[in-house]
Amino acid sequence: MTRHTVVVGASLGGLRTVQALRAAGYAGRITLVGDEPEPPYDRPPLSKGVLSGDRDPAAVDLATPAELAALDVTLLLGRTAQRLDPAAAGIVLDGGERLGFDDLVVATGTRARPSPWGLPPGAHLLRTRADAVALRADLERGGRLVVVGAGVIGCEVAATARGLGLEVTLVDPLDAPMVRVVGPGVGALLAELHRANGVRTRFGSRVEELDGDRGGLRVRLSGGEVLDADTVVVGVGAEPNDGWLAGSGLEIRDGLVCDASGRVAGGTGVHAVGDVARWWHPRRGEHLRLEHWTSAGEQAGVVAHSIVHPDDPRTLSPVEYVWSDQYGRTVQVAGRAEGLPAVLLRDDAEPGRFTALFGDPDGPLTGLVAVGRPRSTIVGRRGIAAGASLRETVHALRPRTRAAG
Repeated sequence: MTRHTVVVGASLGGLRTVQALRAAGYAGRITLVGDEPEPPYDRPPLSKGVLSGDRDPAAVDLATPAELAALDVTLLLGRTAQRLDPAAAGIVLDGGERLGFDDLVVATGTRARPSPWGLPPGAHLLRTRADAVALRADLERGGRLVVVGAGVIGCEVAATARGLGLEVTLVDPLDAPMVRVVGPGVGALLAELHRANGVRTRFGSRVEELDGDRGGLRVRLSGGEVLDADTVVVGVGAEPNDGWLAGSGLEIRDGLVCDASGRVAGGTGVHAVGDVARWWHPRRGEHLRLEHWTSAGEQAGVVAHSIVHPDDPRTLSPVEYVWSDQYGRTVQVAGRAEGLPAVLLRDDAEPGRFTALFGDPDGPLTGLVAVGRPRSTIVGRRGIAAGASLRETVHALRPRTRAAG
């Protein structure tokens, strides 16, 4: 009997799984279910090229129609999975349709965390292509933009909007931008980058209320200040799309818990990839949910191998990696950038470009942040994977940059 693999989630992780299955020689049926009515597309450009107008929204598709056809995959787009029954090896879609499977890959990703203050006209979330198109239309009107939330998406939106000439204010209850990704020390340097590009910042401030209408919005902060805005973007994080798995008996802990091969305990033939998946990380000794573009592709390859070769599963112990483009510079983060950097390397001749290295001074390199320093990222990622010491990494990088502070 022909085997059937169902992939739920038609974003990067889902499509990469389908591609990896075919590349690994999988000859069975594949069904790809996606809740958006359009084929898989790339999300990182939404807050940058699409929002700035430099890229056509239609130009971010992850595969052409011909490439999708060559995969021989059944596409069920604009459909949502409502329930999983692992014991019966089936899922139930909206409308009550049931799909049986031999293998299931959960790739439902994340959704933007809802605005605690509502979304009056002119206030936006940014997660989908439709979100980006709607926000772009408001930014084209110019004026004042308030960005609530200085995570990766919030910072990218702020940078893009400044490039379009808007007056931008960036608000976050933490003391610096992207602190959860880069740590407070590097966050302070990124705050300087935003201010140097004309962004007003209100760090350490909480939003109490958002009201008004497009062109006349008001954002009231915890200290009593009211920010007037024509447009508001709320970027307060993301939540895994795992609600449809409730009642399945599988372990859900801010994502679907998996082993180091992406297999889900208690769900024979069930696997997970991408932002919704909480994989066991052998090197870290804990389960991690990595909301990283590169991780989704790496996990897809491992899961596809496990489906095609169930008796020879592979494991994954990645060096976490994420990047962000802001003000013509790429911010690259590898490993764990926690606390204050142990070493900061920068050159006064190139302000705003630096490398921050993390780890015990006498121990291994555990993480790095490189701003406008792609070579540092290459050296650092290799060093973290190989267990290189902090000292030898500094030595490898110092010939081309001078230590400061």
